Amino acid sequence: MGVGPYVELTFDAQGDVDRASRDAVGRLDVTDLLVFAHGWNSDRSTATRLYERFFAPFPRLVGPGVRLGYVGVVWPSMRFSDEPIPDFDPPGLRPGPADGSPALDSGTRRALGAFWPGREAELDRVAQLLSERPESVAAFAEFGALVRELAGVDEAASWPRSPAGTAAAATAEAEAGTAVAYAEEGAVDVPAMFTADVLEVCRVFADALAEAGGTVADGGAAPDGGVRELSPGGGLRRLWNGGKEVLRQAAYYEMKKRAGVVGERGLGPALVELSRSRPELRVHLVGHSFGARVVSFALRAVPDGWGFVKSLTLLQGAFSHYAFSERLPHDRGRGGALRGVQRRVDGPVVACHSDRDTALKVFYPLASRMAGDSAGFAGFDARWGAIGHDGVQALPGAPRLTLDAALREGLPGAGCVSVDAASVVRRGGAPSGAHSDICHEELARLVVSAGRMWR
Repeated sequence: MGVGPYVELTFDAQGDVDRASRDAVGRLDVTDLLVFAHGWNSDRSTATRLYERFFAPFPRLVGPGVRLGYVGVVWPSMRFSDEPIPDFDPPGLRPGPADGSPALDSGTRRALGAFWPGREAELDRVAQLLSERPESVAAFAEFGALVRELAGVDEAASWPRSPAGTAAAATAEAEAGTAVAYAEEGAVDVPAMFTADVLEVCRVFADALAEAGGTVADGGAAPDGGVRELSPGGGLRRLWNGGKEVLRQAAYYEMKKRAGVVGERGLGPALVELSRSRPELRVHLVGHSFGARVVSFALRAVPDGWGFVKSLTLLQGAFSHYAFSERLPHDRGRGGALRGVQRRVDGPVVACHSDRDTALKVFYPLASRMAGDSAGFAGFDARWGAIGHDGVQALPGAPRLTLDAALREGLPGAGCVSVDAASVVRRGGAPSGAHSDICHEELARLVVSAGRMWR
């Protein structure tokens, strides 16, 4: 790591903290602690490289009275190696099978095995189906059942398994205010990708991939060596491109739940314990993608009136743009899953967003749509928009700034603010677009400004 002091704070899938890493954070002789949680497309080595790149500008940006310590949160996610990350992968590299087919490359297959341990037989069959792409309705039905099983959705597809157990238990916990909201707004339905007709789901995702420029019609290369867009026809074989995306989204669905657990039951309590022993320590939270969900849900464990969290910066956050809303536009009787928690930050909550982020612009709304939606599965619906796509929504008084204006004029002293970062968050290939294009000095300067750590 090119900066220091640096410590990794490690959690398991249930949110249990590695005590040695927690104690190491507590021993840091610093005034300010920068805590960064990585997102979905990360293994441990990728997360470490991300932290090193993102942290690099901070020593020359913070003031002389700031002794800054760096914490990289490590939580169990996984990397689909066919998703190129700007600056990390060589230019022009398209990881995965050379022909662009939906077959799983060896790296992704190993990562899935680690992510869903004990499911080797199911994963082997999924990999076989994606490789062979049989033109068979029965094969798609088998594929859908396997993905539901991997995602922890029971046969009736009415409720995903959770640490709390049944739907009734989860609802009771939610009413008591102690449960993590696994669905975006606390609903107990599961996404329609697990309940709708599997052929229709695969068709929707295949078309979305074609829109993003990330698939081929039949596994062959285009004449110019590029990627050929998916044609409207092509029979059932072309739908396996969408099938691979369904598998990817199933893994994201699991990581979405896991990120909330790690934040509320792991990172939040760890930070509260740290504040008890070090009340003078100033904490600045940063999260990318589902890591933004981790650090945001950590605030649910922070008691009201504790002011040790001085800033929260969300980089392409993969959770609802209504999360901080007091009342949902489509259901005025309910609020967002994080309503009011921004008041537990003694400083601003900064939501960076970019319309170049294909993962959040196209695929997140599809995967987040709930079962029973009267509008149907396909088509845009603002209810399922991500905060990293268009910022904080339905929260009166929350300003909207360009990145240039935020750096030039400064940020509000408190409350939520949306910052359009598309001027720098703009590079990346299909299927995620610019989702991971976050290692920019301008964004580091934004974090410094939010935390009032400037030189």
